[in-house]
Amino acid sequence: MRYRSTSREAPLTSLRGAVLRGLAPDGGLYMPAEIARHSPEELEEFRGLPFTEVCFRVVRPFAVPDVPEEVLWQVVSEAINFPVKLVSLSPGLHILELFHGPTLAFKDFGARFMARLMGYFVRGETRQLTVLVATSGDTGSAVAHGFLGVPGIRVVILYPSKRISEAQEKQFTTLGENITALEVAGTFDDCQRLVKQAFSDLELNKRAFLTSANSINIGRLLPQMFYHVAAYRQLPVASVPLVVSVPSGNFGNLTAGMFAKRIGLPVAKFVASTNINDAVPEYLRTGKFHPRTAKATHSNAMDVGNPNNFPRLLDLFRNRLEYMQKEIWGHGASDEETLAAMKMLHERFGYIADPHTAVGFLGWEAYKREHPEPAQGLVLATAHPAKFAEVVMKAIGTAPPLPDRLAAYLKREKLSLPVSSAYDDFKQFLLSH
Repeated sequence: MRYRSTSREAPLTSLRGAVLRGLAPDGGLYMPAEIARHSPEELEEFRGLPFTEVCFRVVRPFAVPDVPEEVLWQVVSEAINFPVKLVSLSPGLHILELFHGPTLAFKDFGARFMARLMGYFVRGETRQLTVLVATSGDTGSAVAHGFLGVPGIRVVILYPSKRISEAQEKQFTTLGENITALEVAGTFDDCQRLVKQAFSDLELNKRAFLTSANSINIGRLLPQMFYHVAAYRQLPVASVPLVVSVPSGNFGNLTAGMFAKRIGLPVAKFVASTNINDAVPEYLRTGKFHPRTAKATHSNAMDVGNPNNFPRLLDLFRNRLEYMQKEIWGHGASDEETLAAMKMLHERFGYIADPHTAVGFLGWEAYKREHPEPAQGLVLATAHPAKFAEVVMKAIGTAPPLPDRLAAYLKREKLSLPVSSAYDDFKQFLLSH
């Protein structure tokens, strides 16, 4: 498999080149040069196979021969060693819980897979690889835990000061070892800008071996196909169309869903469910894309004003709005609506949802109001509600159960370093460390 840039001005590269570079030299994002479809018979066979085997089969066409099959099997089996749970709230509405990994968020799929893949790719390298990652919440903890102790790799995590929950912050700022957390005086978009500037800085890249662990890295997106296929394996066979509502910030999750559809997954429509940072739903309504400064919300992991993966979506749909509108429908929700949805889910179904999952539910509800024809809804639950205990308490009046592994991190000392949002300060930090 070869990988090309969305800007189409960089040469084709291997999976190793795409993963270790992160961003293409022309500033574009790497995409598979081709996506092979699985037959309906193969997909049906997935229902009866162990999940590890399914993940291996899904990713194999994207990785071989760059990664030998025996190495790829080891990467998959070590990374994806936790369950994906389907909860049916009604015959026509299901929740896919993606938060049963080590850091209680869906980012564990991408981060654990990519950490092991990079570990394989840098074996024998004389230079240390520095992984840069901007986080609006859950990416930081998933990447930190995925790369903790991996030889030859150090991780630098940038996060916006006072804009993520305490539980999210403590999961990646208390680890030490090869993990450094930078608390940026600014927004998530500032963090994302610093990372992108670092990759385009020729002088810095001559002196440092840099890559990214954000969803700009194709190594993060490929394993996110796994749980879209996991849903198909567990959903009851239905004659009505499947509509998948995806809580969306940087749009890696939804882009991976589109990859899964391209390999044959029978999804009728994806709902791009955002909070008030709704640049993509606005584009789907108007055809105009207006990136803007992110606004802080209860669903902070989706507080993104200029989504990284939007160029990939444009690429998939050949920059044609009408093509995208056929497969994706968008909806933005306010904090007030999010709290009300969390309360309703708890009262009607006894289900405790985190605010991001509630935004996904609101997207499904809004879609159904405008499209009353029969459909089966699937909402992706992206994080454990305990990571947002204060918001849950505000919504339903009681705190969610606190998992032991999360409680342990809340007791640890924060080790992050405060930095400004100025690029020169960030560059000097990288060069001096």
